[in-house]
Amino acid sequence: MNKHAVVFTSEAVTAGHPDRLCDTISDAIVDRFLMHDPNARIVAECALAKGVVFIAARFASQATIDIPELARSVIREVGYDKADFDAEECTVITSLISLPEPEHSLSPEQIVAQNQVTAFGFACTHTPELMPLPIVLARRLANALFMAKQQEHMPYLSPDGTVQIGVELVDGRPIRIHSLALTVGFASGRTVSTSRLRREIDDYVIGPAFHNAPLALDSRTEIFLNTPFARSGPAAHSGMTGRKTASDTYGAYARHSGSALSGKDPWRIDRTAAYAARYVAKNLVAAGLAEACEVQLSYAIGQAQPVSVQVDCFGTGRLSDEEILTRLGQVFDLRVGVIVTDFRLPYLPAEHPGGFYQKLPVCGHFGDSAVELPWERTDKAKILQQ
Repeated sequence: MNKHAVVFTSEAVTAGHPDRLCDTISDAIVDRFLMHDPNARIVAECALAKGVVFIAARFASQATIDIPELARSVIREVGYDKADFDAEECTVITSLISLPEPEHSLSPEQIVAQNQVTAFGFACTHTPELMPLPIVLARRLANALFMAKQQEHMPYLSPDGTVQIGVELVDGRPIRIHSLALTVGFASGRTVSTSRLRREIDDYVIGPAFHNAPLALDSRTEIFLNTPFARSGPAAHSGMTGRKTASDTYGAYARHSGSALSGKDPWRIDRTAAYAARYVAKNLVAAGLAEACEVQLSYAIGQAQPVSVQVDCFGTGRLSDEEILTRLGQVFDLRVGVIVTDFRLPYLPAEHPGGFYQKLPVCGHFGDSAVELPWERTDKAKILQQ
């Protein structure tokens, strides 16, 4: 880990950011298929620009889903003014291909990876949820910015916003908030004075975001408020599924796979392996075996087990990395089908009103979230201590 003072920054975006909106639409499609058919296979990608939404989906399922209407419902909930992005009138273009249904007779232990991936999981002691502090605070700030619009404290804002938080660390430990940067947009035809905007950002965004936060702002914390854009959202910049992978994971504080998480059913190992790797890393840190831990899982097509498992504790381990790796192998079963079954991944959408996966792009794939995430459990920590 770091041996001197550095400033590390992480970025997050609001629910109305075009990239995040595409992630949410893609995961809403996954949710809807799995609600009706937990054996469904589905990969969905979305792109959007001013007045246009394009969705490509490949699926194997008996379920019938009205994908254009589902996309419109997601856009509607985000709350754009019609002049900026009209959920009812926008053009929704689809490319839909139905695939042969998969073999259902295999046991979980027999199921193999259908694609190849190297995924990373990370955990550290910065926060109670064992996540890096910069991304935790960035997500809180982005969510507070969006809620200020949704709750009409700041109704003139666009749903599209971007935030960045800089945290000063010494020897890898957060000691203070160095800076905040917020990029906000105004809804079409609305404007307020810069002084009012800054005051209400303090009251309705920064204040709630840092309530009970592990670190508070101090007199040296710099706050940068970009001049509001005259236009924002899809009218100003396009969006695409999978372009916010760093903020989906660890805010670039730790490595992550280049694969998108959203828009993929649980049998896609490039999504599920990222959850499994986080689960392993979090349990290792929760067990007190290290202050920071990265787990690498590599899967190959046609193999049930990962072809490579690696652990790096960055010199913070109570045991050597080799000993921790041995203990990991004795506790965790990382076969593809076993992970999916143990986490009950195909059944979660039906068990959560309003869906499960579509909440993750905004609320977080890791750490504290609006839904209970099975890969965030620390139920293996006590076993790892033995």
